Amino acid sequence: MRMRQFYAHSKEGRPPDEWQPLANHLAGVAARAERLAGKFDAGPWGKEAGRRHDLGKYSDAYQDYLLHTTAPDPHGADSLPKTDHATAGAQYSVERDPILGHLLAYVIAGHHSGLLDGRAEGACLESRLAKRVEPWRDCANLAPEPTKLEPPGFLRSAFSARNRDPFAIAFFARMLFSCLADADFLDTEEFVDPVLAGSRPTWPQETLSRMEEALTAYVESLTRDDTPVNILRGKVRSACLEAAQNRPGLFSLTVPTGGGKTLSSLAFALRHALLQGLQRVVYVIPFTSIIEQNAEVFRNAFKRLVEEGLPDPVLEHHCNLDEGHETTISRLASQNWDAPLVVTTSVQFYDSLFANRTSKCRKLHNLARSVIILDEVQTLPVDLLQPCLCALRLLSQDYGASVVLCTATQPAIHRRENFPIGLADVREIIPEPHNLYRALHRVQVKDIGYQEDGALAARILAERQVLCIVNTRSHARTLFEDLGRSEDHFHLSALMCPEHRSAVLARIHSRLKNHKPCRVVSTQLVEAGVDIDFPVVFRALAGLDSIAQAAGRCNRNGRLEKGTTFVFRPEHTRSERFLADTANAASEVLPIYDDPLALAAIEHYFKLYYWDQSSRWDARHILDHFHMNSDSALPFSFSFASVAEKFHLIDDTGKAVIVPWGPKGRRLCEELRRAQVSPPRQILRQLQRYTVQIPTRLWQRHAGSNIELVHARYPVLVSPELHYDETTGLSMEGADGMALFG
Repeated sequence: MRMRQFYAHSKEGRPPDEWQPLANHLAGVAARAERLAGKFDAGPWGKEAGRRHDLGKYSDAYQDYLLHTTAPDPHGADSLPKTDHATAGAQYSVERDPILGHLLAYVIAGHHSGLLDGRAEGACLESRLAKRVEPWRDCANLAPEPTKLEPPGFLRSAFSARNRDPFAIAFFARMLFSCLADADFLDTEEFVDPVLAGSRPTWPQETLSRMEEALTAYVESLTRDDTPVNILRGKVRSACLEAAQNRPGLFSLTVPTGGGKTLSSLAFALRHALLQGLQRVVYVIPFTSIIEQNAEVFRNAFKRLVEEGLPDPVLEHHCNLDEGHETTISRLASQNWDAPLVVTTSVQFYDSLFANRTSKCRKLHNLARSVIILDEVQTLPVDLLQPCLCALRLLSQDYGASVVLCTATQPAIHRRENFPIGLADVREIIPEPHNLYRALHRVQVKDIGYQEDGALAARILAERQVLCIVNTRSHARTLFEDLGRSEDHFHLSALMCPEHRSAVLARIHSRLKNHKPCRVVSTQLVEAGVDIDFPVVFRALAGLDSIAQAAGRCNRNGRLEKGTTFVFRPEHTRSERFLADTANAASEVLPIYDDPLALAAIEHYFKLYYWDQSSRWDARHILDHFHMNSDSALPFSFSFASVAEKFHLIDDTGKAVIVPWGPKGRRLCEELRRAQVSPPRQILRQLQRYTVQIPTRLWQRHAGSNIELVHARYPVLVSPELHYDETTGLSMEGADGMALFG
């Protein structure tokens, strides 16, 4: 008698014998999850999560669902009450192990809907474990003796009474969840869309070695004069290569702006990864900066490799184009950071570490055994400081990652007597950072007090080459218009899509190089990763670290004896309330020191902003959402969903709008429209360079009118000739309200 066949996924219009057998899917996901979790010594956990995650699909109800649904969503069945297939595996895990099984239960129960709260009035793990599910056991081919799970060695102390650490255990569950989510998506993609699966780039084993060779050749090819600044940059790079021999862990790289930190930190990362057997580099840029500039520098360094046939090793992750309801398509299109070099923002990085949705979490396992470079790490908001530092500590301590804390000022988040939550055992890469600061000191900072826009514009017009950095998009646009439009005048803000900004920066570089008049008004997005050099810079009052970054665009290459950076108090303070903490701390420090960028001044600033603010280190009580109980019904009370709601590096990160800017942008938008429901991954990646983030309420107001939702999912700007200015970018009323995004 022929055994009954059970299926994991169907294909629209195809007979059942072309569907995916459930046993194949469980085995495939188990193998993938075991390999992914093996990076942090949790292979057996990944294997069991994969074997159990879809046990509920053995029910008659789910099989009937597949047979009678015209176009089933293989990852959306949980939305239908009679086809819940995730709860069965969660319940089975708790039956097999009443304590540790709860960790697998969180992972399995949430593998489509997202990690749940342990106990809550609505959906939660407790209610899922008590739920009556469709019968499935009689049909399932269960292993007689499932693997007995033990905590990985690095996690055992977190269970002890002396060192109890519920956050570390919850972090482990989140990393395991990432492994299951990615393994499930990849196996599903291979069946649902083998062409899309086949388009995923793969890199040969020697890729990092080839990247290091290419980077070395690129740095040597740069035509640089033997100026004192360039000699010091060479010394910074040499120190980075020397430090790369150290064992993985926490590092700091303290280099003043203009000291060659970007390429030197990448040189460290590649050499360190090769020597220590790490798998990738993740470069995290402050959320107010232009990540495409760093990505472009890296792509130039590795251009030869692409010409030789290697897939582009640089993955540039600005934003998620689809932040709405999760579907199979949105999950499969989400980034999993499976690339040799990932360039992303601090919003993507930190928000993902505390997210609960599958599409945001699937990439997290790729942080294990990686080199994570945090550029300008001191930009973390004080209200989320402790949970962020806890996550960084665990990535380094438990997951084999090396974390490099880059700063242009001085270490702000190292543990010290009055800062017990700081990171311990951080090794400084630069032997004598104080001496390097003195050697690279080439700017004087002057406080010119309150400046109305008219007076400020007059000061700017009096300079031949000048950069003015302000705190909000609206101020940048207003001040730029006050200057008057001219071929000498340029505007930069995040109201312009990345491709547009890159084109404008190229023109700015050209005018500076050819000694032509060049006056630029920009938001703070030019303060990290942008290599421009002006003799004079104006900076609206902000944190002292931001002022230091602005000063780094002044006399950057040391061609003048001294450049000048003017700090002013703008007339738009009401719209800059989000900067109150950092600006107030800077206001206290500025009058005290002749050189407000001196290390003593910077230390004073961080004392005010970070170290003396202990009541605010976890102002949103993120860590209070993770508990261990003596209650056997719920031994781990973890509120994953609640934390995801509360943890946002920026309260409103906004929503993306795709702008068909320029010939390539228009062509990509047309290809998006012509594509099937699931557009090619390369189109979506390229379209990230044509996005602008706007406030969520504004996006919602224009969706369906000025914003077309292509395939009901991808937001494309309609009539850019009406709503997008070729000089200042998106011109929808209210679009400049997102100050924090530059």
